[in-house]
Amino acid sequence: MPVDLQELSADRNQEWRNELRSKLSAKERSALPRVRMPELDPGQRKKGFEEVNTGLSAEMAVQEARRCLDCASPTCISGCPVNINIPGFIKLIEKGDFPAAARKLKETNALPAVCGRVCPQEIQCEANCVYQRMKKPPVAIGYLERFASDCERLSGNIAIPAIARAIPLQVAAIGSGPASLTFAGLMAKLGYRVTVFEALHELAGVLSYGIPEFRLPKSIVRSEIAYLEAIGVVFERNVVVGKTLTFDDMKGQGFRGFFIGSGAGLPKFMHIPGENSIGIYSSNEYLTRVNLMKAYQFPRFDTPIVSGRQVAVIGGGNTAMDSVRTAVRLGAERAMIVYRRSEQEMPARIEEVHHAKEEGVEFLTLTNPVAYLADENGRVKQMRVQKMELGAPDDSGRRRPVVIAGSEYAIDVDTVVVGVGTDPNPLIPQTVGGLEVTKWGTIVVNEETMQTAVPEIFAGGDIVRGGATVILAMGDGKKAAESMHAYLQRGTSAT
Repeated sequence: MPVDLQELSADRNQEWRNELRSKLSAKERSALPRVRMPELDPGQRKKGFEEVNTGLSAEMAVQEARRCLDCASPTCISGCPVNINIPGFIKLIEKGDFPAAARKLKETNALPAVCGRVCPQEIQCEANCVYQRMKKPPVAIGYLERFASDCERLSGNIAIPAIARAIPLQVAAIGSGPASLTFAGLMAKLGYRVTVFEALHELAGVLSYGIPEFRLPKSIVRSEIAYLEAIGVVFERNVVVGKTLTFDDMKGQGFRGFFIGSGAGLPKFMHIPGENSIGIYSSNEYLTRVNLMKAYQFPRFDTPIVSGRQVAVIGGGNTAMDSVRTAVRLGAERAMIVYRRSEQEMPARIEEVHHAKEEGVEFLTLTNPVAYLADENGRVKQMRVQKMELGAPDDSGRRRPVVIAGSEYAIDVDTVVVGVGTDPNPLIPQTVGGLEVTKWGTIVVNEETMQTAVPEIFAGGDIVRGGATVILAMGDGKKAAESMHAYLQRGTSAT
């Protein structure tokens, strides 16, 4: 039941609107069941890239909003990296004022339609909902965020916020992923002239190349970009900062502040025998070919990709889930997740694991690849794995996988996708003097301000954190914008 614009009109369904707006006690609110997100049938969704979650109806959204207790000290806000006024926008939904709810969201979040789809609310805002202490399901904050932003987009009436008095300073963002987009949106609202430089032909970084259409439609991403353009952000595509344009070039063009959000696009491999065989991809390449270069529409788009019948995806994060569910849609007869820990240790969202299982994905947990075998043409044909058991916790707090001696066996495969993480893009740290870099290639920043060792340069997202979530990257962008504004204003007043 997706959002229905007719259902949103003022003269329809007034009876249920009036009923749902009625005053409720806290006890009555807490007795209401949590809404279930409507979704496509697994048999249907395996056949294409249509979005799986179809969205709440207006009635469902208002009903769920009624569950919010409007706490005096809303702990849900503290769980949100961009500090959305969560009770504020939810109460506006309860009142039926959906446009106002969307405006409230965008006071602090430049990408609400994205966050409502891909952010792990279950370990952030919803994990801090007061209902958790009551042993009840939390308010479905993510579903409601998606609902409000979708209502605004589908109405065609996108609210443009008031822009502060123009500040005659230029600032630049390097990369156009979620950290940079958040930074750019906030700086534009503060009145700065903001330019985002993107190396690829398509904007939005991981939102475009990393997350599949069935989880985040690209029309949603383009809508969020259009909003940022409407508030004054300028986007420059096909610009590789550090190669086609240097920081010195940008300084010569008048830029006074810089935000580095160039991400972590360097794939990791396991460095085991046979890993260079044909048919073995990094998850980065695999998903980029499919999402950004439209390989799933071959030959309409001339990007080839191997559509294996027996596909193994190595890893247990969201990227691995995106890869294996993509393989299902590309026609895999057997699609497997191979993960060295147990399912309980998987960092992937619970929803993603659930959807993968519904779509027929096999989970080979406590299993780790040790070698790949190729045929006479160099194409992978088998994967040798070993069984693992869990030992003592490691530095991450998760129990360390330990090899079970003599447990090796072979699995037939014709495609493997390695989704064990990525490293930061090394180009910026290598070409900008004065930056401090960790042994992992991430840029060192002041965690409170996101400022680097070069005062006019700030950084955030995966180039600082390594691989992390969209919303954590957005939190970095928000913090960096606030800090850069303070830094530039101090410099302006000093002159």
